[in-house]
Order: sequence, then C-alpha cells, then structure tokens
Amino acid sequence: MAEECALCQGRGLVFKDNYAMPCRCAKEKMLENLYRQSCVPPAVRNFTFNSFDFKYYPKTKTDPDKRFNYLESARLTYNAAMDFVKNFPEKNGTISGLVFTGQVGSGKTFLACCIANALLERGHPVLFAVVPDMLDRIRATYDAGKQMGYSEQEVMDAARTIPLLILDDLGAHNYTDWTRNKLYSIINYRLNYCLPTVITTNINLENLEAHLGERTTSRIFQMCRPYRLLVDVDIRMLQGQ
Repeated sequence: MAEECALCQGRGLVFKDNYAMPCRCAKEKMLENLYRQSCVPPAVRNFTFNSFDFKYYPKTKTDPDKRFNYLESARLTYNAAMDFVKNFPEKNGTISGLVFTGQVGSGKTFLACCIANALLERGHPVLFAVVPDMLDRIRATYDAGKQMGYSEQEVMDAARTIPLLILDDLGAHNYTDWTRNKLYSIINYRLNYCLPTVITTNINLENLEAHLGERTTSRIFQMCRPYRLLVDVDIRMLQGQ
C-alpha cells in the first residue's frame, strides 16, 4: 500500500489562507503520468538544455553547404530548440516544427529529448516515438496470434493527435510503400491540424525524398524548419570511453 502524503493526507490538495492548491504529491503524480504516456525512455529523462555540451562542435570545421562552422551550426540549432520550448504552444495557428539532421551521434536525439523534458515539466503532453519501433508496434497488431493490448488505430491516433510529436530516428531504413503511407498519414494529419512535430534524421535533406517519397517530404518542409548538427566523431562513443 502506498504511503499517504503527510501534507495532504491523500486528498491531493493543501489549504492555505482559505485557498485550495494542488499538493506537491499531486504534481509529481501528474508528471509521472505524463512521462509514462510520453514513451520518453528513463535513460534520457535527465537530458536538459543546461547539460548540452558545445565542446563536441569544433569551430575549426565548416559546413560546406551553409558556410557556418560546426560550433555556429550547433548554437543555431540549440537556440532554435530553446525558442521552440519558449513559444510552445503558439497561439496564431502557425506550425513551427523542427527537423534536426546530422550523422549518427551528433546530438540530434539529445536535443529532441531536451525539448521533450522541458515541455513535460511544464505539463504539456508529448509523444516520443522512435520511428522503427513505432512501425514495429503497428506491424505487431497484424499478427492474429498475439494479444497486443492496443490496436493499429490507437497507435496511429496517438501519433496524429498528441500536442507535440517527436519522431526520432527517421533514418535511412528500408522504407516500403506501407511504411511511407503510415508516415504520410501521421505527418499530413499534423500539418492539416497545425500540430507541431520535431524530427531527427540522419538523412540529408536533399536525399529525404528518395527515402520517404515526395508527398511526405513536401509536408515536412512545409511544417518544419531544418537545422544541422555536425561533429567529427560519434559523441556517444566518446562519452562511453
């Protein structure tokens, strides 16, 4: 049996000067529920903007396309992520999603998790979906021999309608017509209903259409502002040494 909160005696409210206010335990429970529903992995819950380290982005190397050095590109991307959180949700019906590109281990997922954690702490529902895993969950519903406890429609509706969707690792996988159609359905819905999306991908923007198709790529460009993170080596490999 869970221990009763000493402040509110399990009521979820505390009273001060004749006013009822949510107890700290109620706020903590709400946050835990938001995290559970968000699918943000426990291992990345401590990723914050304050812990983003610019030392991995040398200013001695230059992005040949944008003419910024790696450090400048990282600062632009970081500031865009910070502004996204600051302005979320936008009130004027515009869509200001983000797409972070860069090679494996360049900090894309770290920055996307910073966004997720910051907004969850503020009480905003977020869904963090690793694209290959999400597609596998949908495929699993087709197996008549498995009792999944969820339907394809539930997975799709969650991705379509959540106030903020983070699509992580929209990478260079073996996309079929089936996977392209599922991704198109999600992204097209979010575009039509002005719901922001944050995407991380190791595909260069100029090659995105070859993997996802023209329809999906066009909508991503319409709803997301692109930023690139560049590094010399895989940051995760360096941190693991």
